[in-house]
Amino acid sequence: MPDMSASASLAMTHLVTLAELDEDKVTPGVLGFIVFAVMALAVWGLMKSMNRHMGKVDFKEPAEPDASGGPEAKPQRG
Repeated sequence: MPDMSASASLAMTHLVTLAELDEDKVTPGVLGFIVFAVMALAVWGLMKSMNRHMGKVDFKEPAEPDASGGPEAKPQRG
C-alpha cells in the first residue's frame, strides 16, 4: 500500500497548491458570475417592459396654430 499513500500525498500537494491564493490572479468566481447574470436578467426584463410601454404611447401632436396667434390674416389692398 505504499503506492496509495504516495499518490494520496501527491494529490494533496496539488490540492494545496491550488488552494493557495495568488495575489496577482484574483478572479470574481462563481459569486461574480451569479451577480452578473442576475443584473443581465434585470436589464433584459426592464428593456422588455419599456418596449411594451413605449408601444402604448401615442405620438400624434395637435395641429399647430398660425404664427400670428389669430385667424388667418388676409392681405389688405390699398
